[in-house]
Amino acid sequence: MPQRLYQTQEQKQQQLQRLSQQQMLQVRLLEMPIAELEDSVNAEINDNPALEVAGDGDDDYQPESDNTDYGDTSDEQSESDERSDELDTALERMGADDEMPSPEHYTSNKDNADYEEIVYGDTTSFIDKLNEQMNTCELTPKQHSIMEYLIGSLDDDGLLRKDLGQISDELAIYQNIDASEKEIGDTLSILQTFDPAGIGARSLQECLLLQIKRKKDSKLKTLMLRVIGDMYDDFIKNHWDKIRSELKLDERQSTVLQEEIRRLNPKPGASMGETMGRNTQQITPDFIIDTNDDGTVTFTLNNGNIPQLHVSQSFTDLLNAYKDNKKGMSRQTKEGLLYAKEKVDKAQGYIEAILQRRHTLCVTMQAIIDIQKKFFQDGDEADIKPMILKDVADRTGLDISTISRVSNIKYAQTKWGTFPLRFFFSDSYTTDNGEEMSTRKIKLALKDVIDREDKHSPLSDEALTKAMKDKGFPIARRTIAKYREQLGIPVARMRKQ
Repeated sequence: MPQRLYQTQEQKQQQLQRLSQQQMLQVRLLEMPIAELEDSVNAEINDNPALEVAGDGDDDYQPESDNTDYGDTSDEQSESDERSDELDTALERMGADDEMPSPEHYTSNKDNADYEEIVYGDTTSFIDKLNEQMNTCELTPKQHSIMEYLIGSLDDDGLLRKDLGQISDELAIYQNIDASEKEIGDTLSILQTFDPAGIGARSLQECLLLQIKRKKDSKLKTLMLRVIGDMYDDFIKNHWDKIRSELKLDERQSTVLQEEIRRLNPKPGASMGETMGRNTQQITPDFIIDTNDDGTVTFTLNNGNIPQLHVSQSFTDLLNAYKDNKKGMSRQTKEGLLYAKEKVDKAQGYIEAILQRRHTLCVTMQAIIDIQKKFFQDGDEADIKPMILKDVADRTGLDISTISRVSNIKYAQTKWGTFPLRFFFSDSYTTDNGEEMSTRKIKLALKDVIDREDKHSPLSDEALTKAMKDKGFPIARRTIAKYREQLGIPVARMRKQ
């Protein structure tokens, strides 16, 4: 029997939440990185005659680094005349009969601050900087070819993650160069003398040792070599009580030693900017984070070329004149004032959205620093704590969607390099004994175990599980397999050489 379709009418009550025009503007500006925001501000200034840049005669903020000469009075007069002509044109063509509501005089309550244009990156890449140093060395043609290949094999941190046997095979296959492991090792030793110290290391331990060995001879240097060279396992497990006892140090000596080791850079490549073809010239950080010697972490917001904005005095004067003389005005004058009020309201809303953006960015970055302070102090990626959007939202009182927008396509310049804000977020993993760990820290430890394994007899996932447990990471075997796959590391039989 064929089905029949019936059309019925139903009434129901539904509550919908819609963003106001001002909220939509704030959201849009919040999502923009600094470079895009500069374009938006310039476009808004050109579009809205009621929005002006604070000039020399204002008490507002003066842009410190800007190629525009705000002291040229002839230009200011010309701009004022153009805006006056625009208003006159609007008064002539607008003739509606509606009464204009009484406008409110806008006053801006802004804190004075100093801002600076900051330009990051240059046209010299990471590879170029190392090649420049290579060209100053006395190398044989064969060493030169090996050096070029070694430089191209460095990872983003400036470390060499491949073993010398693998590089020997690759040179033979791809470059038709027959080089023994000893020849490659000798050339690598030259690369490891390049700046910054630690470049070309094959592990974090070697990276730190290379930096320590460049220091002047002292008792402190000897202690650092002992810790990183002979007691590295205790060091990475943070067993300072054991280290202090072994080296017979008192509390003050131990603190000084820890602080000196903390000043070493675990990622020498990051301090050189571009790696693997990325151009830092295209990245302008929104935040500049400073780590002081005493461990305090501060930051400033990069406002680029964005000037301080205010509402045009001529437009506010028109609105004030209306408040003092509501009667006796022609219809055209009232409509012209309605136009002026619309532009003033829009300018006021834009200024408020800019200020709200700055406030939101600052409280969000401060929350991230509070949570990830250890990383900003020592630059060790393993120190990044579990942190999700909700953690930052709870600290700031902001919505999770707001934190997501702040974290999207924005960068932070740190002592250890420039990172996207998303870099500081990490999921957590709860071990069998209830301990919460960062998944990033676990993955780094897992990668380190695999890097150190005997490639002639690589570790199975079950063996990796045991090795990770011995390092203080009691992780389930299925989790080991998942993280190994996420790292792009094949199974044991595929790693066998």
